[in-house]
This record gives sequence, structure tokens and C-alpha cells, in this order.
Amino acid sequence: MTESPRPDPIPFTPVPTASTRHDGWTPQRQRQFIRALAAMGVVAAAARAVGKSATAAYNLRARPGAEEFAGAWDIALNMGQDRAFELAVDRAINGYHAPRYYRGREVGTVHRFDMRLAMAALRGRQEPAAEPLSAEQQAQVAWLLGDVPGPPPPGLD
Repeated sequence: MTESPRPDPIPFTPVPTASTRHDGWTPQRQRQFIRALAAMGVVAAAARAVGKSATAAYNLRARPGAEEFAGAWDIALNMGQDRAFELAVDRAINGYHAPRYYRGREVGTVHRFDMRLAMAALRGRQEPAAEPLSAEQQAQVAWLLGDVPGPPPPGLD
């Protein structure tokens, strides 16, 4: 019995290419790249996994007719980053076992927690900064904090 190909987790129409080079961006290689991106969450690593460079991947994304590929890319990138975040938090909360050596020989393991990894994961998940306050909003905040004496500025009546 032959094994059927795995269904794509993110269906999309591959970017049409002018040539059919065996080492080019074939439809199969594009699907493999999207799968790798969903697993890894890093464009350069996913591109390396399919034998291409990150620059080549970005160039493919920028081609005309690559809209579905770009959409699949965005979904896969988010999936991969979510997976990496979950792994980082799990490692921080539950820890990991590191080998313990004595005189060049492994003598056991030590259970460690990686809080630096958790902090880096949390920093990477921060929401984008809000838009800067307008001059009117800045005046209102300054008055509310007591930095500006007198009556309230317009809008705080």
C-alpha cells in the first residue's frame, strides 16, 4: 500500500514559476517551506530546511501571483511563533534535565529552570506600542498629573 501525501495544514495555491528547475521553488518545495515555517517559526531556518535562502523566500513572496503564498506564510509564521512561545514557557515552568559531569564522565542529571528564556519569550509577545498622544491628550494628562496649574484643558470639562 502506498502512503498518500500529507494534506497541507494551510492550503494555498503555489506561486507560478517561469522555469521548472529541480532546485527552484517547485510547488512541492513551497509546500514544504510553509510546513517548516509552521513548525519552526523562523523564516531563515525554514528556508534552510528546504535548501533555499531566506532572501530567495522573501523574493518568492514578493512575486506577482504570490498573494495566497504570502497569506499561508503569515499563518504559518504565527503558528510557528506560537509553538515556540509555548515551548519556551513550558521549559521555564517545568524545567529541563541537563547532564551532570564529573571528571569527564556523565554522573547524573540536574533539573533546571530557564527563566531567561521565559522572559525573552514574554518580551517577544508584547503588543505593539500605542500611537503617540496628540498635543491635546498630552495637555490633558499633564493637567491630570498636576504638572499644569489652572483650569482643566478643553475636553476635560
